[in-house]
Amino acid sequence: MLVDMPLDRLREYRPEPEEPADFDAFWKQTLDDAAGHPVDARFTPYDARLATVEVQDVTFSGWAGQPVKAWLLLPRHRTGPLPAVVQYIGYNGGRGIPYEWLTWSAAGYAHLIMDNRGQGGGGKTVSETPDIAPEGHGSSAPGFLTRGIEDPAKHYYRRLITDAVRAVDAAKSSPDVDSDRVAVVGGSQGGGLAIAVAGLRADLSAAIADVPFLSHYRRASQITDNGPYAEIARWLKGHRFGTETAIGTLSYFDAVNFAARATCPAWFSVALMDNICPPSTVFAAYHRYAGHAQIEVFTYNGHEGGAEYDLPRKLSALASAFGRDA
Repeated sequence: MLVDMPLDRLREYRPEPEEPADFDAFWKQTLDDAAGHPVDARFTPYDARLATVEVQDVTFSGWAGQPVKAWLLLPRHRTGPLPAVVQYIGYNGGRGIPYEWLTWSAAGYAHLIMDNRGQGGGGKTVSETPDIAPEGHGSSAPGFLTRGIEDPAKHYYRRLITDAVRAVDAAKSSPDVDSDRVAVVGGSQGGGLAIAVAGLRADLSAAIADVPFLSHYRRASQITDNGPYAEIARWLKGHRFGTETAIGTLSYFDAVNFAARATCPAWFSVALMDNICPPSTVFAAYHRYAGHAQIEVFTYNGHEGGAEYDLPRKLSALASAFGRDA
């Protein structure tokens, strides 16, 4: 069943953003601090025994200079640097194993898959990057949305979004990558991260955000009791007077606010039966996107969205963004 507004109302849904006055200053300071550590990307050959794809095991410096893992997949038969796709993974997943990520290298691109710090414990893909928060993060509900929810400086997504920004630097540092042609892609949490990075960088060719998470937190936490947004409601059920503090913290990590600063071409998708990332939370970010954006609507799908059936659209989108024949 449809879980949110009818499509005609969604196409007009433009809520007033909850944006902190120091949003830009907060992220400038965060990324300036990160830039104080060399990205120090190391690309180690990995014997995946694949005839057409070369795999490199990557480690780079993310938030606070902490090591973050990734894979870099490359077409084995290539001439010169390639356009790159930097991919972000969904909630509670990680970089997994290389065999799970063969599409973009098969299409002729360099493909960097970033690990999720501290996640991958219960998803279908595993992570090898720990989450280290030396300053602690106060009380939290199980999951990641409420880790540090009383202070944006200590929040989990400050660290993960910084990692995501630095992953682009890591990709650009590879001699196999054309640093002038880099796109960011992801679904669910990965889609939210793609929007965040597009809002924090002016040097991207494109962004693809499928059924994005991390958007319009107040509404999301009030209209779905499915995770991960339910973690917010669960925390607030105990912290009865903490609503404005919690939503205020989360506003620093809201795709709606990053979208307003993003200028590269973007391709969104939304599913009208998605009770994990409700459609209105996706449209809220889509309608605020500052650059040219398109959205594909899947009426009878849940959080799986278009799944692999939507790949032709995305392949065509990136071919156009990178100046290749579609």
